[in-house]
Amino acid sequence: QKVTRSESSQARKSQHAEEAIFYMNCRAAYLTVLKSSLENIKSKEQLSLVLQQAGRNPSQKTVNKYWTSQTTTLNFDDFCTILKKEKPATKTELLEAFGKIDTDNTGYILHDELYKILTTRGEKMTLDEVSTITKQADFNCRGKLDYNKFCDLYMTTSEQCCKTAREKLEVDNRLKQQQFGSQAETSSEGITVPVSKPSPRISRKTDHKLAPTKGDSRTPSRPSSAQSCKASISTTLSLGASSNRSTKLIEPDTMKEWHCAQSKGCFYLEEDGEIISHKYKLNLPQRSTVCITIKPLNIRQVEGKSCHWLSVDTALYILKENETQENLQLVSFTEQQNKEMFGWKGELGSGIYWLLPFTTGCRLKKVKAQMTGEAKLVYRGEDGELALTKEFRAALSDIFETIDLDGNGLLSLEEYNFFELRTSGEKCDEEAWAVCKENFDMKKNELTRQGFMDLNLMEANDREGDPSDLWVTLLSLGYNKALEMTEACPFVIDIYAEKCKPRIKAIYLEAGSSQLNRAVCKSVVNKGEAKVMDGCENIIIYTYKMGRRITSVIENKSENKVIIHVNNEQSKNCLSNRGLTVFAVEVAPKSTMVSQHVMPLNEQEEWFYNCVHSLV
Repeated sequence: QKVTRSESSQARKSQHAEEAIFYMNCRAAYLTVLKSSLENIKSKEQLSLVLQQAGRNPSQKTVNKYWTSQTTTLNFDDFCTILKKEKPATKTELLEAFGKIDTDNTGYILHDELYKILTTRGEKMTLDEVSTITKQADFNCRGKLDYNKFCDLYMTTSEQCCKTAREKLEVDNRLKQQQFGSQAETSSEGITVPVSKPSPRISRKTDHKLAPTKGDSRTPSRPSSAQSCKASISTTLSLGASSNRSTKLIEPDTMKEWHCAQSKGCFYLEEDGEIISHKYKLNLPQRSTVCITIKPLNIRQVEGKSCHWLSVDTALYILKENETQENLQLVSFTEQQNKEMFGWKGELGSGIYWLLPFTTGCRLKKVKAQMTGEAKLVYRGEDGELALTKEFRAALSDIFETIDLDGNGLLSLEEYNFFELRTSGEKCDEEAWAVCKENFDMKKNELTRQGFMDLNLMEANDREGDPSDLWVTLLSLGYNKALEMTEACPFVIDIYAEKCKPRIKAIYLEAGSSQLNRAVCKSVVNKGEAKVMDGCENIIIYTYKMGRRITSVIENKSENKVIIHVNNEQSKNCLSNRGLTVFAVEVAPKSTMVSQHVMPLNEQEEWFYNCVHSLV
């Protein structure tokens, strides 16, 4: 019996090892083609390419089997399922296929015969494609193909393709950590100061006929593999419909005598699901009690139009610059809640602070377009002159309201350049701004709302009424073809200081970056409930509930990277930022990373969070 149990244990360990290697190869191939495991495969060509990176050589028939006329996207789990079904060809199978042609068993096939077969049978090749094969000196000689050598080279190339993908995953630290769209964070206390970089979503110079592809989240087709995991831990929380609004935050009205500063900003959703936003510097001249709040910006509401962004969760992480200005230290974050507003109240010493806006992505994510038409942006009046439609003018007014960060009703060059970076990836210099001043309405060297309208009308005139460039602008700012803002969330930050005048300034418009991810992880580790994984004391799961949001963080204290399987199948009325019910994450040695953020799908109903983290 002992021998039997030992053999059974060895078999299970072998199965675990094989499964871990399989998923490592899956991730390696996937991340060679796509930026993140959270990004979907969007075309047949992408599917074929990612299969090739996994050492497969799919025929068109194979690709069509998985990409039908109803398919719009395939996610990482779908890809894993396909790889399980489509095994790589073995040398024996290849030799058997060639042997059916080489009936005399000579080990060679004449080029003339090869041309005839490959250009007339099955998935027909062109003469040029066949010539590419026959010209390879490694396995061709005197008008014949040595198919034994061909098979050897094929197998070597296939393995090399997989090996290169694995090595890239190992060597490139960014890719290695970017499992399912999350960044793993090392245990270092320091946080690097952000580096300025433009974050254009789409260039005005691109082909305007190419509309952004709308990805949709799919229930994973890969079944739960929790049963094959070595250790696991379960976390369960049951929350009532009203419990997501029960935290306390001092009302700003009670601080009317305090000094106040305000800035607006916006979260923008990228094509790959990444979220970018403004980043701010706060200057506090002296030590003071402060109250910092953030909430979605409640701009003009049109009857019949949804205001999707008002339900998006927002938060601010407050980080302090040290004396060398090389690192940032987490001070606190906005965990107190008053309806849609989140805030923090406490004492801050004099100095420079970074304010990093954050949203989980639970509510701000890609949605499948369900529109029947396209809004009209411009029209020609009776005099033949172009004019902006009422609907487009309303949208532009909202955009102006959002990009007018200081709320003074005018656009400074700095504010306008955030708009330009987002929509075109370029900046407007002082000379170009002077030209704008000559042609459009300005006050105190700042562009007025009417000047902004006229600027867009000029763009329409430059294209003789073609709205392509205007749609590029709108799409990059989160609008759909019905002029609804569905992929952006404008917000407003208010800072109240009791003893001094605070100053806030937007510095960058960029993705969350490592310092924000580290701050999120650290806040959950500091305040969340910690559970050590049974049978594996080096793996700790932290779970923290803040208002209407639950965040879980995985800490790996071991010297080796680990793969954690996450299963939410028993949760009810829950919405995860992952878009997946079951998924896996890889956590680097001596690091922490966010497992997931979860919010109620319907806030008016009770929600039940049940998550099982298992070590594969």
